[in-house]
Amino acid sequence: MRITAVKIVRLDTGAGEFGIAWSPTVLRVETDEGIHGVGEIGLPMGNAAHGQVGLARDFCALVLGMDPFDTTAVWERLYRSTFWGMGGGTLIFAVMSAIDIALWDIKGKALDVPVHRLLGGQTNTRLRSYASQIQFDWSPRMGAMVKPEEYAEATRKALADGFDCVKVNPIGFDLAGTWMGWNTRGVLTAEQVRTAVDRIAAVREAGGDDLDIIIELHCHTDAGTAVQLGRELERFRILYYEEPTAPLNWKAMAKVKRELSIPIATGERLYTAFGFRPFIENQVVDIAQPDLGTSGGFTETKKIADMAAVYDIGVQLHLIGSPISTAAALQLEAVLANFVIHEHNNTSLMPDNVASCLYDYQPVDGYYAVPDLPGIGQDLTPEAYAKSETLLVN
Repeated sequence: MRITAVKIVRLDTGAGEFGIAWSPTVLRVETDEGIHGVGEIGLPMGNAAHGQVGLARDFCALVLGMDPFDTTAVWERLYRSTFWGMGGGTLIFAVMSAIDIALWDIKGKALDVPVHRLLGGQTNTRLRSYASQIQFDWSPRMGAMVKPEEYAEATRKALADGFDCVKVNPIGFDLAGTWMGWNTRGVLTAEQVRTAVDRIAAVREAGGDDLDIIIELHCHTDAGTAVQLGRELERFRILYYEEPTAPLNWKAMAKVKRELSIPIATGERLYTAFGFRPFIENQVVDIAQPDLGTSGGFTETKKIADMAAVYDIGVQLHLIGSPISTAAALQLEAVLANFVIHEHNNTSLMPDNVASCLYDYQPVDGYYAVPDLPGIGQDLTPEAYAKSETLLVN
């Protein structure tokens, strides 16, 4: 079997919210045996729409003629022969990830088994999930949650959907409802701290003692303000503290860990086992959060998870994107003995996003079943292919 072409598909799934661009891009890898595989570049949000497509054109050309079963050889070629692959970065590893996921999808389809069978088989048959980013509300239409009672109501919506865990950024919106509207580095003002505490208090009260709460900070804080805020939030029994500071300085993250009793999580802006190594070896994180669509696909992310397991560190895959990303993540999560919980982002509720793919995998009572279709068990609909911008590399 040989790779004959790659289609770069830019999905038309509606505009982003609050000035955050939304542009999922899927790679469809074609073969001479008529089997194709799909993988999503894990950069659907933010300002990377043109960069990911441009780099995909360059990298996909390098895999033409290769055997899709040779996933390690393909990965090594992209990593070592492109000059920029070694050292990598966001765009490099995101494109490599999508190619790798698509190749594993082809393997599964050719062998008529789900990818999790090829990665070691299931250790998890039900995958606990959480409602992610409830500061945007918990509904198909995102909004700006400002008042504590709005956070409480979003929590109740998530509970009604069966979740027993939510994730929330309590400082993302200022009091005018502007995303990242106030400075959160240096020192937090008394108003900022009080606002964050009041919002989390409302979430805790609405959810009760049995609700798990993950605090998301999106690296808006530096190490100092993360500690300042964390000390005020410890009383609420926080499950873990996500991206409390930027990930390129592991020692700054280690400072946050030393100063707080809340478990630390990070990883969505770390790439490959090389990027995760200092965080894992120095036990800076309690929860590693690689994104399958940016950290190197199945081939590399399994290595990250296995390395974390050696140090008794749990894994929660970061997840945002089309249902293709969801399906792929479920395949790997089914295998991991150190799996913690699945991120169910509120973008997974967006009707246009859901409608872009053949299958609508959603949790039931807060738990996912593992898809058992061949490959990753997902594909774009004919309508999505028809209305999307597609570039052909052959």
